[in-house]
Amino acid sequence: MTDPGYPTALLDWLACAARGAREPAARAARELGDPVAFAATAGHVLDFDDTYLPGLAHLSAPTAPVALVLTARAGGSVGDALAAYAAGFEAMGALARASHPALYDRGWHPTAVCGGVGAAVPAAEVLGAPREHAVALALLSASGLQAAFGSDGKALQVGMAAASGVAAARLAAAGARVPLADAVRGFEHATGGTYAEPDAARPAIADNWIKAWPCCLQTHGAIEAAESLRGAAPADLSVRVHPVSLLAAAQGPEPATGLAAKFSIPYLTAFTLLHGPPAVDSFDAVDPAAVERARRIEVRADASLAESEFVLESRGNELARVEAARGSPQRPLDAAALRAKANELGGPALDDLDRPAAEVLAEAGL
Repeated sequence: MTDPGYPTALLDWLACAARGAREPAARAARELGDPVAFAATAGHVLDFDDTYLPGLAHLSAPTAPVALVLTARAGGSVGDALAAYAAGFEAMGALARASHPALYDRGWHPTAVCGGVGAAVPAAEVLGAPREHAVALALLSASGLQAAFGSDGKALQVGMAAASGVAAARLAAAGARVPLADAVRGFEHATGGTYAEPDAARPAIADNWIKAWPCCLQTHGAIEAAESLRGAAPADLSVRVHPVSLLAAAQGPEPATGLAAKFSIPYLTAFTLLHGPPAVDSFDAVDPAAVERARRIEVRADASLAESEFVLESRGNELARVEAARGSPQRPLDAAALRAKANELGGPALDDLDRPAAEVLAEAGL
């Protein structure tokens, strides 16, 4: 568990949570009185947290808060939380990868659906609960729908998934027993997903994205392609995308809110052409000029493209193509960009992993 990707992803999640704690969904989650549900909601609400493309799921979103909060309660350090976090990250990644694209095709939200298992694994490690039964209980309560995208519900259902994973581990620690095979069978029948255990030869952390922009990952290629055309784009544009992008980022050219705008390919293409790539405060409100420009941008599905690939065209002529945007494993953010992102979001420093987890959570406002 010494892969440097885990501390990087954990730092990135902490920074997102520190800034996300101010958002309405996170403030609502705080009222539940459950620090795990609150922290998980805060870390996901900006849609700026790391994303695993092979499963199209945010693996830190439910796993990091569980590992940190429970380790803090036990008096441990951030470093003590890393092994539990990594175990949950890989367990969730295996489930999300094996279940992709079936979950998306049926309207499920993979981060929430797989997040209970992702949360149950680190909770079981910290609490000393039997992992098999914790996972089985988490599978029984798996839920979360794409219908929540563009609303507070998206982050909140991830928070609820994290809390359900902790509850599953606590029940297992208290003696509850559920045959894993039965839970797997029920999960697969109900969701269309497929259960899988982590594969050491294919660690999820190796395919993890650290996002460059605070919006749906399935808009990032369009943003980068549009950035390359600023000042030189024709009036009429079309964007070719993989079909899964139209499921993940399904909002049209006129999003009703800034939160919905995070899931609009035409809007974010237009916004970038006009203003450059979006920042966190770009979603405080919908930009009327971007809406007007977005009305002239067509989005078309092309199953021959990779899931991360985007092509901008005008009247059949290709103008820009992005196969994997900044922040992808192929083009990772460098150390300076990672630090700049953390500083922008107000995340706590994590240069010293021996710092108490409770101290770091408090510094992040969690």
